[in-house]
Amino acid sequence: MTAPDLILGSASPARLRILRQAGVDPDVLVPDIDEDALVAELAAAPPAEIVTRLATAKADALVARIDSADAVLLTCDSMLHIDGELVGKPHTPEVAKQRWAQMSGKSAMLLTGHCVTRFGADGPVAQATDSEATEIRFAEVDAATVDAYVATGEPLAVAGSFTLDGLGGWFVNGIDGDPSSVIGISLPLTRRLLARVGVDVTTLWSAVSR
Repeated sequence: MTAPDLILGSASPARLRILRQAGVDPDVLVPDIDEDALVAELAAAPPAEIVTRLATAKADALVARIDSADAVLLTCDSMLHIDGELVGKPHTPEVAKQRWAQMSGKSAMLLTGHCVTRFGADGPVAQATDSEATEIRFAEVDAATVDAYVATGEPLAVAGSFTLDGLGGWFVNGIDGDPSSVIGISLPLTRRLLARVGVDVTTLWSAVSR
């Protein structure tokens, strides 16, 4: 069976690393969308729908850049749902510190929307979407430790102001759910979505993994 070209529509090094560690080596394209504007537009929607719509919007933004006659595009978006609020990347140290003051000693849900789009010679031919939710149990972290963590810059550009596979892992007491989804892309969910568009994940594994 001939494998389609695989494309990751994301600038996230964590998502690329997960896929490579799982035997897949995609090309990378970075979508350009106004995530904050779309979140504001969808404010009344359920949190899972918001992250899924964001992932789909990223795919839509890349359609014109796919020139393969047989390709699969993977796009994702993650946000943290805590205290009834859906939050994304903090971008600034001040916001990151506020988020950690809110998260310290609490549990929250990390939601990741996924979109898998299959392309043929004339463009998109099939698309499958869904989301994954994982509960994160945060440790109690004092202000000095938060300041030190934020000063590293790591939490500024990641959903929820934390990582599971980096420095932020020191402050996560546990999770209930799929760890790969927390890092950025759920492998089990992606496998199921690939199947829905007619792709067997084993055909995507690189030669080194076989």
